[in-house]
Amino acid sequence: MSSPTNSNVFEAAVYVQQMAQLQQLPISADRLPQVVEQFERLQKIAQPVLAFELPDELEAAPRFEP
Repeated sequence: MSSPTNSNVFEAAVYVQQMAQLQQLPISADRLPQVVEQFERLQKIAQPVLAFELPDELEAAPRFEP
């Protein structure tokens, strides 16, 4: 019996390969590990923002006013 997968897990290598194929962007085999490393780094940087929960009753502002 297989264990359930977590759909919230970011797999950088899979993402990079799929997006490169979708955008018809050739990434050489020697550069691929570096690109994957950068996306892993981006995910770590973005994680605190993505983990911040917003209340359901929060409404988006129609226009940004600083």
